[in-house]
Amino acid sequence: MIKQFDFKIDELSSMKKYPEELFYIGNTKLLSKKKVSIIGTRRPSSYTKEFTHKLATKLSSYGVCIVSGAAMGVDAISHAAAGVENTIAVVANGLDIKYPSVNKNLISNIEKNGLMISAYKEGEKARNYTFVLRNEIVVALGDILIVTEADLKSGSLTSVKYALAMKKKIYTLPHRLNESLGTQELVKNSLIQPIYDIDEFIASITNSEIKNDVNDEVLSFCSTNPTYDEAMRKYSNKIFEYELEGKIKIQDGKVIVL
Repeated sequence: MIKQFDFKIDELSSMKKYPEELFYIGNTKLLSKKKVSIIGTRRPSSYTKEFTHKLATKLSSYGVCIVSGAAMGVDAISHAAAGVENTIAVVANGLDIKYPSVNKNLISNIEKNGLMISAYKEGEKARNYTFVLRNEIVVALGDILIVTEADLKSGSLTSVKYALAMKKKIYTLPHRLNESLGTQELVKNSLIQPIYDIDEFIASITNSEIKNDVNDEVLSFCSTNPTYDEAMRKYSNKIFEYELEGKIKIQDGKVIVL
C-alpha cells in the first residue's frame, strides 16, 4: 500500500530543496538506522560485482542500512546483498510502477520487507529529470556515499557533485588503469577515497570491532551471478564440487546459488 510521508526526514534537509511530496511502501523504521548509500554503473565488471556485494553484505551485518536506486547493476547488487529487510530503495517513478522490470522481483521483496521511497505520484514514469531528484535523495539519505564503479560520463558523477555539496565523505573501490575512469579521475583529484581494506573501512565508520568472517567466500562470489567461465577462472577447484553438493547450479551460462 502506497502512503505519503506525514513527517520530515531530517537527512533530506541537506538537499537543495526538500521534496514537495514523498511517498513510500514498507518499513519507515529503517530511516532511523545508520545508512550508507552505494551506487555505480549499470554494467559492473565482475570485480565490481564481487566487492560491491562484499561491502553491502558486511555493512549490513553491522546493522548499517544500505540505500540505493533500484537500478540494474551496482544498485541491485547492493540491495540484494544487504538483505531486503535492511535496505532502502529510492526510485524515479511512481511506486505503482516496478522499474526497471528486470528488478521487479527484487522491488516486490523490498516493498514487503524493506522500504521503497519516491518523490513521484502513482502513474509517473521515469524520465531524465526524475532520475536527477532520485539521485539527490539517495545521496542525502546516506551518512556517506560509495561509488563502486563509474565511467567519465556516468550519471553517478552527478551524485558525487551532490555529495560534495552536502560535505559528505565519498569512497570508491580501487580500480586498474583504464577501468572506472570516472572514479579514477576523482581519486586523482583527491575528491574521493579508495577503500583498500573492507574490514578497516567498516571498522572506521561503525566504530566496531571486526567480526570473524564466517561467510563462504565462494558462495558470496557466486551470489553475484557471475558467468560460469568467470567462476571457473576464480575458483576452478570449488565450482564443480559445489555443484555436486547442490550449493549452486549453472543456468544459461550463469552461476546461481541455491
